[in-house]
Amino acid sequence: MAAPDLTSFLQSTQAVSAEHRVAAEQYLQQFEDHHFPDYLLSLTNEIANSSKPAESRQIAGVLLKNALSPTQAVKRAKLPANWAAVPAAAKQQIKSTLLSTLATEVPVARHSAALVIAKVAALELPTGQWPDLITTLRSHMERDPPNSGLRQSTLEALGYICEEAVTLDEEVLDQEQVNSVLTAIVQGIGKTEADPAVRLAATVALQNALEFAETNFEAQAERDYLMQVVCEGTIAQDSRVREASFECLAGIAGLHYSKLVPYISEIFKLTQQAIQHDEEGVAKQAIEFWCTICEEELDLQEDGDAGDSSAINHHFTQQALEHLVPLLLKQLMKQEEGQDKDDGLWNLSMAAGTCLGLVASVVGDHIINLVMPFVQENIPKKGGPEDWRCREAATFAFGSVLEGPSVAQLAKLAASGMQFLLAALSDDNAQVRHTTAWTIGRILEFVHGASTDLPLITAELLLPIKDSLLQHMQDEPHIAEKVCYALGQLAAGFKDTRGGATSPLTPFFDTLLQALLSTALKAGAEGEAQLQLQAFEAINEFVRSASADTLVTVQQLTPIILSRLHQTLPQQGQAPLANMSPERLSDLQGLLCGVLQVVVQKLSETDAGKGYVMQLADQCIHTLMAVFAANASTVHEEAMLAVGALTYACGTSFAKYLQALFPVIQVGLQNTAEGAVCQVTVGVLGDVCRAVEQQIAPFCDNVMHILLSNLQSNTVPRELKPQILSAFGDIALALGDQFEKYLTHVLQVLHRAEELSIQQQQTNDEAVFEYNNLLRMGIFEAFSGIFNGMSPAKCEHYLHNPAQLILDFMTAMYNDRASLDESVSRAGVALLGDVASIMPAMGPQFTARQPLQQFVAECQGSPDPQVSSSASWAAAAINKAIAAQ
Repeated sequence: MAAPDLTSFLQSTQAVSAEHRVAAEQYLQQFEDHHFPDYLLSLTNEIANSSKPAESRQIAGVLLKNALSPTQAVKRAKLPANWAAVPAAAKQQIKSTLLSTLATEVPVARHSAALVIAKVAALELPTGQWPDLITTLRSHMERDPPNSGLRQSTLEALGYICEEAVTLDEEVLDQEQVNSVLTAIVQGIGKTEADPAVRLAATVALQNALEFAETNFEAQAERDYLMQVVCEGTIAQDSRVREASFECLAGIAGLHYSKLVPYISEIFKLTQQAIQHDEEGVAKQAIEFWCTICEEELDLQEDGDAGDSSAINHHFTQQALEHLVPLLLKQLMKQEEGQDKDDGLWNLSMAAGTCLGLVASVVGDHIINLVMPFVQENIPKKGGPEDWRCREAATFAFGSVLEGPSVAQLAKLAASGMQFLLAALSDDNAQVRHTTAWTIGRILEFVHGASTDLPLITAELLLPIKDSLLQHMQDEPHIAEKVCYALGQLAAGFKDTRGGATSPLTPFFDTLLQALLSTALKAGAEGEAQLQLQAFEAINEFVRSASADTLVTVQQLTPIILSRLHQTLPQQGQAPLANMSPERLSDLQGLLCGVLQVVVQKLSETDAGKGYVMQLADQCIHTLMAVFAANASTVHEEAMLAVGALTYACGTSFAKYLQALFPVIQVGLQNTAEGAVCQVTVGVLGDVCRAVEQQIAPFCDNVMHILLSNLQSNTVPRELKPQILSAFGDIALALGDQFEKYLTHVLQVLHRAEELSIQQQQTNDEAVFEYNNLLRMGIFEAFSGIFNGMSPAKCEHYLHNPAQLILDFMTAMYNDRASLDESVSRAGVALLGDVASIMPAMGPQFTARQPLQQFVAECQGSPDPQVSSSASWAAAAINKAIAAQ
């Protein structure tokens, strides 16, 4: 099928007339849905046709890219099959046309072709197709005479291909292809390249190729050359090339940190020059290099603390410290007026402050003596109209270095400076007040409540802090937001008094909580969303930190929250809170449900509190069900979490709500497109199981069908699947022997999960490493629920062979024990104890698997008391089972 006048349809998608625009979009969608090969070919020809308008060629490129990389999960899952169904001749024509379009004179068409080539490559390379793509692109760089437009678009295509390849599960570029990519790149990246657009494209392409260049960075000659051309790029005439070159250096720091020793001195000089004298975009990327170095060294410090010292920390940050910190401090004074009102603003001052914070995290106490003279010199300056910059920069500097140095060092500085900061909340300049409120919050977060011989918040200081913060809750919304943050951290710092009879906060608890509640409920304007969020978060911290003598105030919150939640719902056909947009209304519902959840959790810590919650449970559930009904197309995850909190207080009596609630739970479980909603619902399903136990049985057929379907679906995000396995354990524990009807299907799923986990062992991919631990945890929690839920007789009857497979799985896992985290070890060793204690006939199986006994012994020696305790219990159960034979 050929599209009649495709160009006019493409142009109509941008029409002013909604009628014309919708008609064009509908036609193109039908064309894609029903004639996919022709659709792709027609768009490709449109991009390539030099007689067509640049606008339609650009739109065709966007649509073609979207067709080959759809954002919708269902379309994305079907794409490989749809592409495979495109006739070979059509595929070849699409590919050859795109490659030839790289040489067209129209830049937007070249760019579109480069993007789409990468999308096609992502479909073809994993299956071994289009083997000559990289060599063909490389040949473009060797043409004589050179074509600058072709060279630029070719380098763009190579960069996009590398960008796509990083996201694929398979390794699609072998070393020969990587070498070809780098050969093409170096032909355009050097200082002899006359066209800055080509040099820019080459630099960006190199950055995208770094992930695959490990072998090349191991070879000194290749590494030296690559580092040379990138460093030369940082002083190129074109600022875009300089900026991209520093971005590339940051990428090298992240991926090849260990190779930087011979180059770091020269790189520091280049970054120093750029930060001091270059354009802001270039200077920010130079700072980003040092941010990346800090992040790498923080990771190395954590690995060293965990006993993994295979990689060397070269301490570049410490070496550069005396020169780097003064450099960053100077940039703090390059603020933009009004930047405090724009959370998305990223300028030189913000970049420097962020980097300063990372430096502090790396070097700890060593930064104090470099920063404090700057703070002390600039924070009191009030001589001229621009001196606010000094005060704001000094305050920003102090706030930025509060995470990293020891609490003992910070406590003295914070205690001596708190009164000054409280006074600075009344500064004439709004940016100074904003940064001051943020810094006070940071002090309260990182110093207040921490273990120190010098408590920050003394009885004498608490009153002025309360008075000052309370007063400045009336400031401009963006400043009041930071004040609310500070109040939340003030409450959180009294965590040691939680559950106690009283707290230093008790005399002010009611006043501060009421002020926060008033702020949260009146902050309804579109520009006050962050203030409202921070006020509600502070309320949650006050509730969590409440001592026994303030629980009455916490109780009184419940009807207020329920009433306000009710006001967010449609009332007799009238729109609720008409001054709010639907998005803000939904956000407010979420925040109110969040407070309700925290209040219920807090009150449920005592028997009296549980009794109060049970009295209001009917009203809570009724209101939450109305929230679900108002969001019929999905499930409000915060409302679902509030339901989960109620299960603990209500216990078995929660069963009376199941009939009304389970349709909502089913909707949440099926909402895999919104992973967070589905994940929360799976967790709440576990809460319900633990509360009502066997009373959940009538609802389990549908739930089990949905969960098993989710596991089998390719469109369900894989990170949800381990939690679904854990849910099987919750259901089995609740149902007991009634779980028998689901056992065959569940055991098959668990065995496949075991096989997948073993396949993923010994990986160097951090994402796979983390997912495998989640998968192991899901397997262990599922089996734990099954073993402990079903009777020993049923376990003996059904689980003898699965138990052997568990032991085989854990024996294989022991060979990958370096990858286990403490929670997985604890769950695994506890499951071994379950198997041995519930099925003592398995004794010989333990005897035959020495690695399992070694695993248990190693867990007994764990510094984590939960792991060692579980292991000691498991060891006793295993020894008893072995001795019984």
